[in-house]
Amino acid sequence: MKSLAMTENWPVPTVAAAVVRADGSVAGTHGPTGQRFPLASVTKPLAAYAALMAYEEGAVELDEPAGPPGSTVRHLLAHTSGLAFDEDRVMAAPGERRIYSNAGFEALGDHIAAATGIPFPEYLREGVLEPLGMADTSLEGSPAKDGVSTADDLARFAAELQAPRLLDPRTVAEATSVVHPGLKGVLPGYGLQNPNDWGLGFEIRGTKSPHWTGSSSSPRTFGHFGQSGTFLWVDPEAGVACVALTDRDFGPWAVDAWPPFTEAVLAEIASAGR
Repeated sequence: MKSLAMTENWPVPTVAAAVVRADGSVAGTHGPTGQRFPLASVTKPLAAYAALMAYEEGAVELDEPAGPPGSTVRHLLAHTSGLAFDEDRVMAAPGERRIYSNAGFEALGDHIAAATGIPFPEYLREGVLEPLGMADTSLEGSPAKDGVSTADDLARFAAELQAPRLLDPRTVAEATSVVHPGLKGVLPGYGLQNPNDWGLGFEIRGTKSPHWTGSSSSPRTFGHFGQSGTFLWVDPEAGVACVALTDRDFGPWAVDAWPPFTEAVLAEIASAGR
């Protein structure tokens, strides 16, 4: 794909990228796709998938208590538990505000570990990573931010998100639809968004502006970006997903570079489909 060559102009030491069609086939790759990169918050969709597996296995219920008083597994996944960004401090009642929370995902990991009797990194490995063939991916600490992976492995995950095999497609559809609609909140790096739509562990593009995807990305686009300069998005309307991993922290360079890159990927996929 010609659009992938745009990553050569990014001001980063290293970048690996992949584009995955809805049928799971890889439309193109660029860079060292087998190199492992810290994912930062792109860890969250992987952790969420493991949580949804625990739900389907009956180990937890989405609406059972978890986290601060009044909060549930669903609240933790949707960043509506009321927990602060990076500390175990309650800032709002559950369901009242969209407060992006690493602490919430850490509480989620602890809850699932207690419910299953399996340490959360191991549960993620056994339930999600191994079945998808993601041998170069691991969780090395917090389920909010300490994943390490490759573009090749995340391409496998992107294929799963578009045509689920490990989970019931209805579960994935719920996870990638807006939970607690209408809540406003801060999208890290992009300021206050009203509404700040989120699913169960997946950010939903909706009408957010500014945003790290493209202006032609459909409102149904879901995924996540990480402060380590990483992202994964799936656009179900376009029938395509894209992964990019870098070794430069997110900053103004990414704000400038990612949307036109996304635009080019979507345009090339659309042109190929005509």
